[in-house]
Amino acid sequence: MVKGLYTGYTGMVNEQRRMDVMTNNLANSATTGYKKEAMIAQAFDERLAIKIKDTSHLHNAPEGIGYISLGTKVGETYTNWDQGAFQITDKDSDVALAGKGFFAIEFTNKAGETSIKYTRDGAFVVDVDGYLRTVDGDYVLTQDGAMNSQGGEDNYVQIDPNLKYQISPDGTIRQNGEEVTTIGVIDIENYDYINKYGENLYDLIDGGTIIESEASVQQGMLEASNVNVIDEMVSMITIARAYEAGQKMIQTEDSTLEKTCNQVGNV
Repeated sequence: MVKGLYTGYTGMVNEQRRMDVMTNNLANSATTGYKKEAMIAQAFDERLAIKIKDTSHLHNAPEGIGYISLGTKVGETYTNWDQGAFQITDKDSDVALAGKGFFAIEFTNKAGETSIKYTRDGAFVVDVDGYLRTVDGDYVLTQDGAMNSQGGEDNYVQIDPNLKYQISPDGTIRQNGEEVTTIGVIDIENYDYINKYGENLYDLIDGGTIIESEASVQQGMLEASNVNVIDEMVSMITIARAYEAGQKMIQTEDSTLEKTCNQVGNV
């Protein structure tokens, strides 16, 4: 194996995966509550190169010529949970979370199966029956339903659609001065147990623990994506240049191999 080819190839694969992550961030730069992703790389374990069939060393054992790196690999893709900027909408059903936490919803997939998902997207609507729902039609859960991961009609946030309502920082909804219900806001003890589901939703994987959130609910606002478009564009340029460097390395190694086979061999 020509190690230069391997190093160049692994570097290009690594940069291609970084580019995939960056383009996904840019595509979601205007998505409400989206949290950007990033990727770290790590070197393959170092290996000791030896002088093959070298009999000059004591006891005719091959002698090491040093450690070499065989290239890079994807270390980890992680989510940046930093707070996004707030956008004022003045729409009563729009809410944003200031601090760490998630809204809980009862999600229904295309097969009609329901499950509990979590989101930072607070672009909700109130339907004709007074239920608070996502723009895709999924029901927002109350605090009890969110903490207990239970759906069902008894755990849906429902108000009188004909009356004005106010949402307090703790998620309590009031109408005519009386408490009606509470929007469910929870947090996860360890964010390593959060998995992106898609559609701006998250899953809690086995082993994750739901805890109370200290986030405050801000009515009439939405949390913007925490993607900085300029930073992402600069990173994409860096990735493209690193990818080109890998290409040039492979081309150089290929040229060397060609000379080895066609010229040195003839000598």
